Formats: sequence, structure tokens, C-alpha cells
Amino acid sequence: MAEEDYGRYVDWTQMGEGSAAASASPMKGDGKVDPRELKSQARSGVWARSHKQRALVYQQLVRAIPCRTVTPDALVYRDLMGDGGGKRQASSLPLPDFVDDTTVPSYCLKAEAVGAAHAVISCVASQFPDISFCPALPAVVALLLHFSPDEARCFESVSRMLACNEPGRRLMDQTFLAYESSCMTFGDLAHKYCPGAHKLVVATATDVLEVYSDWQRWVLGDLPFAHAARVVDVYLVEGYKVLYRVALALLKFYRKQKAASAASGKQPPAQQESSVIRADIQTFVKGIGSSVTPDKLLEKAFSIRLFSRKEITLLQLTNEKSLQQKGITVKQKRRNVQLAVNADNFSSEIVSAKEIRDVWSWIPERFALCQPELLFTTSTHGCSLNRFYSHTEGHEPTLLLLRTTEGEVCGAFLSTDWEERKRGGNKLSFFGTGECFVFRMKPEMERYEWVVIKHPELANAGQSLDQSLDLLDEDAPNTDANSNADGHTNTLPVVPTGPNPSERLSPFLSARHFHLNSRNTSMFMAGNFDSIIIGGGEGNALYIDAELNHGRSGRCTTFDNPPLCTESFQVSVLEVWGFQDTMAG
Repeated sequence: MAEEDYGRYVDWTQMGEGSAAASASPMKGDGKVDPRELKSQARSGVWARSHKQRALVYQQLVRAIPCRTVTPDALVYRDLMGDGGGKRQASSLPLPDFVDDTTVPSYCLKAEAVGAAHAVISCVASQFPDISFCPALPAVVALLLHFSPDEARCFESVSRMLACNEPGRRLMDQTFLAYESSCMTFGDLAHKYCPGAHKLVVATATDVLEVYSDWQRWVLGDLPFAHAARVVDVYLVEGYKVLYRVALALLKFYRKQKAASAASGKQPPAQQESSVIRADIQTFVKGIGSSVTPDKLLEKAFSIRLFSRKEITLLQLTNEKSLQQKGITVKQKRRNVQLAVNADNFSSEIVSAKEIRDVWSWIPERFALCQPELLFTTSTHGCSLNRFYSHTEGHEPTLLLLRTTEGEVCGAFLSTDWEERKRGGNKLSFFGTGECFVFRMKPEMERYEWVVIKHPELANAGQSLDQSLDLLDEDAPNTDANSNADGHTNTLPVVPTGPNPSERLSPFLSARHFHLNSRNTSMFMAGNFDSIIIGGGEGNALYIDAELNHGRSGRCTTFDNPPLCTESFQVSVLEVWGFQDTMAG
């Protein structure tokens, strides 16, 4: 039997010296490796040394993917499309609409390989009629074709990835709803884990969500082949979360390049059309090989301490639910997120339309298309905590803004309805979720999020093992975090588990009452008849009295913030804004 040619579609002249490793030795024995060793090999780039070895490993990894019972294979492909022995013309096999005008990347392939990729994608379209949106497919097919002996085997590998039925695991988005919610989730992750880069995008692009809609394309399509192949090594072992990691790393490197340009005297760009920023990032990613090696890219990607895969899945499910409620399940003309804050209609005594737009860039993406709606202001409704509650109850989330008599401006994004306070009776008890954050606007702008976002090890104590694993990053180094620096434990609410992950609330997104010690890191918001408090643990980020007249601000462990304004202040104006769904009705 002739040895299979795993370099059949490769243009070796584009691959560089030492790449034509058809003669390299394959893996020893049957190729089976301990999962931990497999993960280590994928991250360290062992397979990049031999094209054939990488091809054999890919075959092994793809065969191990749990699939639906009836998954089309190589035999089905040959029956439908033939053996692919002759050259195919790409023009005779147009790509389906669900790839959203994405083209097949060259990835050092021979010219005729594009026709082969078109044939594989065409067959996928016929065998997977439920796919309605999958712009990543051309890049995935091109990469797998690189390491396949023929079209049929490439088709089988792609089919197994699409037909994966392991609970909680997916490898490619196949509907617009899944894709769009992944873009929203990436936006949520970007402004939590890449605040500097996110701030740059907000300052330079008219539509942040439109820029982030390219995040998958940066990784699967725009990256040079050597970088993309190293990403796929890890992606096939560790799954979809790797794509988020790499895209976040690319965003960080992009911001670094822009910072270097500014340091060399180049003027920072003014705000431009989003299409200009999208093209600029795409150009940077395509040329990243000149400044960032594949090793350096993966090192940066895995230095980011994300929430766990389960936690990100829950966040994506929440974003999907929000899109469904807005009726966004198929592709439609994108609304500009910045139009939600209409300068003509927005009027505040505390912040300008430009400033509220900056705050809007921090909020969870599923609320970004909402219009700010003034619910309460002391100027109109008076300085009464009872009136504050009567105007804000029934609204979730809300944005609190205040200006002191000294002209300082600060506030908080509050994820949970103030009516929740009633569940604690007259006793002051904390509630809310990890999406709450506090901020100051003047004299300078700064946001302070839940401390667990940057230090997930603080979530470990006081939970069951399952709950700890749900929140902690399984990719991060092990940390003994049962206590904080002064020896006091940090507890999170007990989270009920259900049979279906989509029915289970996570510590990050769930609202629960906390009867906790004063050193806790999850004390988000509290209120009773004589005060409201935002942020607890060794102090309060904001404390405001019943007359909404006097307040205090200090460091708290929940947000790890400095005082947001003068530590003891008098309120000049206090406003509460709700989020009006611009797509409703």
C-alpha cells in the first residue's frame, strides 16, 4: 500500500527552509499520548517540526472528537464528489452564503488547492443543511487540507468538528445567533482583560461591536500560516476558548504597536469609521510575523487569566438569550452601538454625551444597544431615598451617577434590581452580581471591576469543588487561595446547579443575597431605609445617606478601588439611568 502524501496540497516553496518534512519521522508507536502531555506538546510547538507528524496528530485528535451517530465521512464524500484526482475550478463551485463572503485563505497552498477547498465546503453545505452562518469554515478547511492526504479525508475531519456532540463543547459557530453572541462575549472579555486596547478601539472607532465582529477572522483567516497552524495545534486539543485567548493577545499586540507609534511622535488617530479600524487591525494581524513569533503569540495568549470554559459558556448563553429577546437570530443590518447614546436626545446635569458614551463602552455587550433612560434625578425628584427606590425598582441594570459639590464625578454600574434589597427585610444585606463595577469620571476616568475578575483565585474558598472549577481558569497555574493575604477567607454565594448548564446560574452572573463577613470580596450592592451602599469589605466604594445629601467613599475589597472622590463628600446632583431596549416594539 502506497504511503499517504500529507503534503499533496502544499506549496513547499512558500513554506521556508526545513518545512518540507515529508521525510520526518512520524510519532512513535500508535501515536497515543497522555492528555496532559498532549496539551504540553500542543502549546510548545513540538508538532511544528514535522509536517507529517502534525498531520498524523491532527488525524488522531479529530478521530477522538465525540460525534453524532450519523456523521458523513470520507466514503460519503467520494460517492458525492468523486476522488478529487483532477484539478477543480473554484469558480465552478461557488461558496455557500453561510460563509458570509469569506474567501479561502491561501495558507501556503498550491493554487489548485483553492478549488479542492471549495469542493469540500460545497459538500459540507449539502450534508449539513442546518448550518446557517459559519464564516470560519473556509479557513478551517484550508488549514486541514494542508494536513490531509485528499479532499475526502479533509471533509471527514471537518464533518467531525461540525458534528461534535460533547456537552458544553463546540468547535465552530454554525448559526448567526451563536456567532453574534460570540462577538458580544469577545467584547465583554476585551474590556475586562484588555482595558488599554479596548479603550483605544473605543477612542478610534465609531462602532466598537463592528470592530469586534472580526475577532474570529483575525485568528482563522488573517494570521500567517505558521501562526495559524500553531493556534490550531492547541485549538484541537483545548477547544474554542483558545480562539478567544489568541484574539485577545492580538488585540494587546495591536495596542502595543499603536503605543509605540505614538511614542515615536506620530499623532494618535482621531475617531474614524469602523471599517478603517477593521482594515487597520486586519493589516496588522496579517503582518504580525515581522514582530511577533508564534511562540510569543501563544505565550501572551496563555498569560491572560480568563474565567473557565464553563463560565465563558454561561456568559455566551446569556448573550444569546439577550439577542433572542431582541429578535436578532439571523443576519441583519448592524446597528451602530454608539447611536444608542444619541447626543441630540441625551441630557444629563452630570456627564456629557461623550462621557456617557465612554461609560457605555464598559457595560456588558448585551446592554450596549440600549438607550440610556433617566429614571431618577435629585434635581427633579428631590433628595429622598424612598423616591430613589420607587423610581428605580423594576429596572435592571441601572447606572448611578453623582457629582459632588467639589465637582468630582463618579458612579457605578449596578447589575441587579434595587427591589432585591427587600428580601433581606430591614437588615442590610448585599446582593448583585460580578458584572457590577464602580468608576470615577473626574478628575480622571477610571473603572474598577470585581476583584475576582483579575484574581480568580479569590473565588476558590467557601465553595464546592465543582463551583470553584466553574469559575477558576483551568489554564492558569495552580494557586493555593483558600485565604487572602491577611488570612481571612473569601466566600461566594452557593449557586444551585441544574441538569442543564444553560439552566444554571454562575457566580459571575447570578444575583444572590450575601450574609457575609466584613472582609468578603463579593459585596456588590446593598440598601435599606437609611442608606445605600455600593461595594463592601473593609470599607465601601460608595455610601450615601437617606437624604441623598452626604456620602463617603473609600477602598473596598470587592472592587479593590481607591476612594472614588473626596472621602467624605456632599452630593450636588445624583442621577440613575436605566437601559431602554431600542429594538423593542
